[in-house]
Amino acid sequence: MTPFAIAGIQMYVNAVEPNVDAMLHKLDVVMARFPWTQMVVFSELAAFGPLSRFAQPLLNDTIERFQAAARRYNVWVIPGSMFEQADDGLIYNTATVISPDGAIVSHYRKMFPFLPYEVGIAGGSEFCIFDVPGVGRFGLSICYDIWFPETTRHLTSMGVEVLIHPVLTGTIDRSTEIAIAQATAAQFQCYIFDINGLGAGGIGQSCVVSPSATILHRSMAGEDMFPVEIDFDQVRRQRETGFMGLGQVLKSFRDRAVDFPVYDRASGVDAYLHSLGKLETPGQGSKAGLPQPVVPASDPLSPSPESEAVPGTGLPLGADKSGTE
Repeated sequence: MTPFAIAGIQMYVNAVEPNVDAMLHKLDVVMARFPWTQMVVFSELAAFGPLSRFAQPLLNDTIERFQAAARRYNVWVIPGSMFEQADDGLIYNTATVISPDGAIVSHYRKMFPFLPYEVGIAGGSEFCIFDVPGVGRFGLSICYDIWFPETTRHLTSMGVEVLIHPVLTGTIDRSTEIAIAQATAAQFQCYIFDINGLGAGGIGQSCVVSPSATILHRSMAGEDMFPVEIDFDQVRRQRETGFMGLGQVLKSFRDRAVDFPVYDRASGVDAYLHSLGKLETPGQGSKAGLPQPVVPASDPLSPSPESEAVPGTGLPLGADKSGTE
């Protein structure tokens, strides 16, 4: 058995006031109650909330405070994410990985902003993979990224065994997102830590999913801190012997007989995608995507109503017959 203990923290997020002090307090509490915890993960945009006007530089005082906490408790810390005001003038949704000695191991910029709703947020282009020495390999994605299986495909093809997935979901699709987390765990035989916030940070229901798609923990709609000890040997065993002893999905993909032209932007096989409309927020009463009524074209060879004669009179339809014999 190769165990490792990860604690998710689901907490209230204020949209207009910093949440950093509350996060550090939660970190103190979880380490006091569960000192065997080896990694602590917060939700997406937990530190400063979902408003991009509170964007921070990549390296800032808040990150330094989390670095100090990581050193104090000898624990890995992923403080969710925060909007980053980059040197190129763009704003990214960025998460930072901090090691137990307080070092910054990696940064990750969310690849798929939740468009068309996250207007003005740029997408990143680099993956985040990091190793915990003597334990295993981790990958990071943020919220909407998981809806695109290519992101997890790349990470797991590089050996990732645990997907850390901070989210901010306060919408009706949360149950669908949990189903996607389960499906992703089954497709790629990995653990998934899907950590949501509360208030301006989401509607909770954080979950931890095993490589067999079993939900090991699911939070309700209140604040929660939940350390879960996982076993990397389960990932490795299942990737060799198959999902529940059945489909060996990663090896089947490796040994595939086909490549996929859709990933070649010049192939033209994605012409249908280019026939879809703009990526934009629907308006009230939008009929986008619905069949439009067809107005029949007039036949130039058929007589107009004015030229049709009243039978037996020689008069056009609608003519006044008064004064005629």
